[in-house]
Amino acid sequence: MLYYLALWINNLYNPPGFGVFQYITFRSAAAAITSLLISFIIGPKVIKYLKNKQINEQNKPELIEVGNHSKKSGTPTMGGIIVLCSILVPTLLWGDVKNAYVLVIFFSTLWMGIVGFLDDYLKVVKKKPKGLIARWKLLGQVILGIAVGSVIFFAPQVFSDNFEKFKTLTTVPFAKNFNFDFSYFYIPVVIFIITATSNAVNLTDGLDGLAIGTVGIAFLALSIITYVTGNVIYSDYLNIIYLSGSGELTIFCASLIGASLGFLWFNSYPAQIFMGDTGSLALGTALGVLTILIKKELLLPIVGGIFFAETLSVILQVLYFKYTKRKYGAGRRLFLMAPLHHHFERKNIHESKIVTRFFIAAVMLAIITMTTFKIR
Repeated sequence: MLYYLALWINNLYNPPGFGVFQYITFRSAAAAITSLLISFIIGPKVIKYLKNKQINEQNKPELIEVGNHSKKSGTPTMGGIIVLCSILVPTLLWGDVKNAYVLVIFFSTLWMGIVGFLDDYLKVVKKKPKGLIARWKLLGQVILGIAVGSVIFFAPQVFSDNFEKFKTLTTVPFAKNFNFDFSYFYIPVVIFIITATSNAVNLTDGLDGLAIGTVGIAFLALSIITYVTGNVIYSDYLNIIYLSGSGELTIFCASLIGASLGFLWFNSYPAQIFMGDTGSLALGTALGVLTILIKKELLLPIVGGIFFAETLSVILQVLYFKYTKRKYGAGRRLFLMAPLHHHFERKNIHESKIVTRFFIAAVMLAIITMTTFKIR
């Protein structure tokens, strides 16, 4: 909105300095600062409101004897409201709201934020232990996947002039001049990616600051990739897919980075508030949809390596338990506890140290992600 207002003022009156609004780099910086300010302004108010309404985290029986989890009961939850406001408002203010890339990721994030909110509301306010029934949550993810996949597959022209020839392709990491084509399986792949990433971030959200910090680091790397993908010169230099107009996604990434820093201020150990499914499902969805839009789906196991490892630990734990139960008559565990961060808690490592080490791993993965464009 501010973007169009600035363009109108510049075209009408041509005042000095207003031309800077046309640059993605300037608007991204403005979006990040705006996002951070929104977090700092509404954060304390939301925390106070949730405390007054006693919208608090409930003890999970399986975690009572793990780390400091017994002390977390009573901490306000549903803090994803802060995250969503801090992402979506700056995107509207500084982004090109007519841009199809921006519209798709904006409404995808909002949609799963609403699904997560319903889940949190049923858990915390209505006191239903399981919250939103799993199949309804899955239905929300599948509907979104079908919608995003269908727009890309059947109406690629809404994105840019050159998007159609890349619509079902994806960049293969470390491979030069080779893009993999999902072809007619594209929509099922989109459904799988959105479902997997939203649930993966949700699984990671188990320690103070862990999910929001690792998501912010991942999006820092992705912000560079989105900018390069939308720049004809840089994309040609790096020999990656150029998508006209996709650079506007950098503003969304910057908003999310600012929101991550702002929420981490309150969510770092000891947390004053938890994001709940309202935030984790929305952030995971944003991660998946962004990689889909810029044709970097196969980078997810690297840039989102923390979330990949957390999800894999749960899958392996379940499979190993079932296998040993069939073979030995009693199930055994591969990890002390899953997801992976709880395994380290069981080893009596303090959660702040676990989170810091996961942050370091996330930074390393972000660097590796960037190297995939040159080491080919």
